[in-house]
Amino acid sequence: MDFRVALAIGLPIGLGLAAMGTALGLGKAVGSAMEAIGRQPEASNKIQMALILGCAFIEAITIYVLVYAFVMAGKL
Repeated sequence: MDFRVALAIGLPIGLGLAAMGTALGLGKAVGSAMEAIGRQPEASNKIQMALILGCAFIEAITIYVLVYAFVMAGKL
């Protein structure tokens, strides 16, 4: 198997796994934040700020993988 074939197979699989992990992470984070706000509505501003920061970091993982996939696709 040539390295081009391995890249052509591995890049979409890796990107899909990263997107799936990001979706699961975001779902868990948002669900937990909504539960926390329901328990303590007076702390909603602090919870929301932490949620936004956490979501940005979670999204960054998929963006990094997408950029890496584009860079490596140039090798095909």
